[in-house]
Amino acid sequence: MAVTPLPWQLDRWRQLIELQDSGRLPHALLLSGPRGVGKQPLVDALIARTLCRVPGEVACGECHGCRMLAAGYHPDLISVAPTEKSRQIRVDAIRQVNGFVSQTAQQGGYRVIRIEPAEAMNVAASNALLKSLEEPGERTLFILVSDVPSRLLATIRSRCQHWSFAVPSLEAAEPWLRERLGDGEDAHFWLRVAGGLPLLAEELAGADARNLRQDLRELFDALVRGGEPVGEAARLDAQALDRILWYGIAWLEDLIRLGLSGDPQRVRNSDLLPLYRQAVKNARVRDWFRLLDYAREQRRLLAAGGNPNPQLVLEAWLVRWSALLRS
Repeated sequence: MAVTPLPWQLDRWRQLIELQDSGRLPHALLLSGPRGVGKQPLVDALIARTLCRVPGEVACGECHGCRMLAAGYHPDLISVAPTEKSRQIRVDAIRQVNGFVSQTAQQGGYRVIRIEPAEAMNVAASNALLKSLEEPGERTLFILVSDVPSRLLATIRSRCQHWSFAVPSLEAAEPWLRERLGDGEDAHFWLRVAGGLPLLAEELAGADARNLRQDLRELFDALVRGGEPVGEAARLDAQALDRILWYGIAWLEDLIRLGLSGDPQRVRNSDLLPLYRQAVKNARVRDWFRLLDYAREQRRLLAAGGNPNPQLVLEAWLVRWSALLRS
């Protein structure tokens, strides 16, 4: 089966394949956009088409190259990501990339290197990649995929052609999500919760994510009513810290929008409005900004490979929440 980009990506896709077919596609692409916008399907489609023996608008899905890719292994593709125990891409992984680039393509076509998320490369790994980016050899394609390209070294960014993917329009994303979820009202609600990011909305609508959101809603309600923050933190799965912080950041942004504008239409999580209204009465907007900064910094440290104690982070954060809600 052919790998295809998502509906809202088709214009960018046609631009990419026009460059590829005319021989003007650069040897290194940096594809960026917020997590959940749909970068991965487009990257998958581009890799498949690059390694296909007889590509059309997309990969044929039938040739030997396509069958190898579908089976999960192609000798001319190397994918680099953080290891399970680390949030970083370390220099050893990039040394393997450099060795791969120095070899001849086994299938006589392109060698493709996918690095995702590219901002997970530590400084040593980034520096090790520079030589290959500068002297890649013929028929080599680097695809660096990034949620936050500003975290990449400037020397890496300068050696890539940067393609940024914006949040699609509601008209483009909602029909796709409605088909995936089988419910139009659900699709509209989860797209709003996800800030318009379709793949994130699909993820948030899943059973596990819904359960976590419900747990956090009950915790928020308990804190508004004077619950004890350390005890409430013990109820949460600390291993879900990144997602818990994501929800907290989204809800704080809602609180700030409501506090500044007074307009409930600007709130993404409309089902939380009663809790928001109570919280807005109890604290000043600038205090919510401080708590938002704290949550963003903790999430940044996690993304950068920091290894904080999840339970302590949750407790410290909820103590701050509680103090504001009781002020």
